[in-house]
Amino acid sequence: MSQYSIDMSIRPEVTGFFDPATNTISYVVRDPQSTSCAVVDSVMDIDYAAGRITYDHADAIIAHIREHGLTLEWIIETHVHADHLSAAPYIQAALGGRIGIGDKIMVVQETFGKIFNEGTEFQRDGSQFDALFADGDVYHVGRMPVVAIATPGHTPACMTHVMGDAAFVGDTLFMPDGGSARADFPGGDAGTLYDSIQKVLALPDGMRLFMCHDYAPGGRDIRWETSVAEERAHNIHVGQGRSREEFIRFRTQRDATLDMPRLILPSLQVNMRAGELPRDPDGRPMLKVPVNGL
Repeated sequence: MSQYSIDMSIRPEVTGFFDPATNTISYVVRDPQSTSCAVVDSVMDIDYAAGRITYDHADAIIAHIREHGLTLEWIIETHVHADHLSAAPYIQAALGGRIGIGDKIMVVQETFGKIFNEGTEFQRDGSQFDALFADGDVYHVGRMPVVAIATPGHTPACMTHVMGDAAFVGDTLFMPDGGSARADFPGGDAGTLYDSIQKVLALPDGMRLFMCHDYAPGGRDIRWETSVAEERAHNIHVGQGRSREEFIRFRTQRDATLDMPRLILPSLQVNMRAGELPRDPDGRPMLKVPVNGL
């Protein structure tokens, strides 16, 4: 049984927004007792080849919140994403709210600050975010308590956010037929990821789990909602009691065959800054390409 205080009687309204360019699902989560809401894992659109940023995905989220008369209180990043850029500052400028992430963001900033040769002006203390969550911290969306659970392994700063009977797992898990995320990025660890997955699987059986990504294995329709019971029974990487040693061996071998995500270089630079674009000395938005750095 989970060590965290979870109230399964609270059932928030969850609306998913799928981004086909990055296979990312963003969420608007509404407190069932008020008009307060949170946004989880937003996406900023980028044409990387052209160096062009747009906001169609974020605009759809903003329009939904306005249409339903909601008040945005939190913009949550489950981790520093390596495959899409966060639109958190853009949404915050339109609707308000606080941007939050796990407190191990400082580890990520230190690691990638070196890889991208960031100067002393780049703060590595998480101060770009409005709130840093430690394992077990509780915050509120309206009257709904939210429990932040540290689930590192994919990255050091990964967290699962539990809102009533709904948990937003980031890249810690995929749908049962998708398995789990890679653990070979700097700061990742397959054993740590296995341990974090066990924390998620220790949540109540009926807990709804919402994925950050889905890649439609076998050509099925895109899906992003499952349950703890379904993952425990059917997840192809960790289901049916797969051992830690088996998982580490499998995950390590599989990760060695994977290419880097297409948007990893712009994503890391932007997301470790809470969605802000880095700028050159003249103040122009500018991205770096470290050669042989990853």
